[in-house]
Amino acid sequence: MSHFVFLVIIAMFINLSQGAQMPYMTTDPKEVSGKSFDYIVVGGGTAGCSLAATLSEKYSVLVIERGGSPFGDPLVEERKYFGYSLLNTDEYSSVAQSFTSVDGIENYRGRVLGGSSAINGGFYSRASDEFVKKAGWDKDLVQDSYKWVESKVVFMPELTQWQSVVQFGFLEAGFYPYNGYSLEHTQGTKIGGSIYDQCGKRHTAADLLGFGKPICITVLLNATVKSIIFDGNTTRAVGVRFMESDGNSNKSYKAHVEKHRGEVILAAGALGSPQILLLSGIGPENHLKDFDIPVIVDLKEVGRKMSDNPAISLLVDRFSQNRTLEPPQVAAIAEGYKFILESEVLPTDITTTRISIAAKIAFPKSKGRLKLNSTNPIENPSVKFNYLKNKEDLDACQEMVLHLQHVARSETVTFFLGTQAQDKFVAGDEDLKNFCKQNVRTYYHYHGGCVVGSVVDEDYKVNGVKRLRVIDGSTFEESPGTNPMATVLMLGRYQGIKILKEREEQEIMFLSPQGSPQPQP
Repeated sequence: MSHFVFLVIIAMFINLSQGAQMPYMTTDPKEVSGKSFDYIVVGGGTAGCSLAATLSEKYSVLVIERGGSPFGDPLVEERKYFGYSLLNTDEYSSVAQSFTSVDGIENYRGRVLGGSSAINGGFYSRASDEFVKKAGWDKDLVQDSYKWVESKVVFMPELTQWQSVVQFGFLEAGFYPYNGYSLEHTQGTKIGGSIYDQCGKRHTAADLLGFGKPICITVLLNATVKSIIFDGNTTRAVGVRFMESDGNSNKSYKAHVEKHRGEVILAAGALGSPQILLLSGIGPENHLKDFDIPVIVDLKEVGRKMSDNPAISLLVDRFSQNRTLEPPQVAAIAEGYKFILESEVLPTDITTTRISIAAKIAFPKSKGRLKLNSTNPIENPSVKFNYLKNKEDLDACQEMVLHLQHVARSETVTFFLGTQAQDKFVAGDEDLKNFCKQNVRTYYHYHGGCVVGSVVDEDYKVNGVKRLRVIDGSTFEESPGTNPMATVLMLGRYQGIKILKEREEQEIMFLSPQGSPQPQP
């Protein structure tokens, strides 16, 4: 029995015990090559899995995931190994893929079924009401979509000792009111939801595939999409070209969508989706010509408005120790949602840990751009986020550092750690400014590149292209809530339901005499 088959059997056993049967998965591209599906979802990540599960309720779906299966992998599934996946990256097969932005900041992206929900801290918190209103979403459908996700993969955490301590540290530093356990995005200190259950098992977005109609879903693993296929000289998407992700073969395969109403949907994330559009000839004409890519649509905003929330992390323990690893369970949300603070116990190597209290600027003004490095889809694109380039961001960072220092020197935190509270850490505008510039890092919540209103319309259809959508975090101009995972999971469900309704209306029109819709019986 192959290792892959063994993992699939484990996955099916786990999900059957929860009342959910997983769909068919394969790593053999020949099994799907030349076949047609109602929908092809490129990227089996945080949005792609909830989207595919929803569409499968009525239609056939092919999910193409560039990574492997998360099932049976302890680095993904077990909380006691939280953070280890970021220490173990390689070029082709690790569940986390590292990249360094042009700014020189190291970052990570998920490369596994479940996407970044398989490598993150698992903190689950909804977007604010203001975000939902600004996005123009249907509030009731948003609530229903959140609840669908939460009923399957979200749990109330039992606070660890350190999370209880830092919770009081946040309150001492003035992050009021105390909101207890809450999934809502509200000012103050709160306990958020978690995709880790009470036994310490992570439930990634991949689990959601078992709650659709598994017989209608096919998952192709370890396959990287090279480009979108168009119908002759038209701008109508009819399929995708893909290759194996191991880098050993350049052999290309094809899969198609159903002729009359099939769609290709990109859900490959803030790096992957704009990269695939560019490789397919959708993007700024001058940039595409640099790589001899035939221009399908001169869409200048592809890869633009890239943003990553600037963050500062303070290591509050005096030296490396060997503590139990802890993902974040508590968040502090500043007035006006301006800053988000969380804390975790992270591994620095296999045997040692450090305690970090980190904060991010929630609404950075600085924007960057994503470009191609080459025409190799396996290679990371080039991205520059321009951290703190806007003066407002640099000013906000200085204020954020002061908040972090208040938490770090709170009586609760210093007593627990056995450290002496200091009157000063960093003070003075120039010192704070230099500290920010030298220590800025990522909070791993990067987004943009296919923003709604610039690259896609309000239905997430790519401008100037037929039967092609983008549904993932690349469509966001700002990161929702404390952490975007909850809203990206919701978005897949939300847009999936909207597509089903749209398809139903189209079919009623198609079956009606003279194209006039008739009342249903």
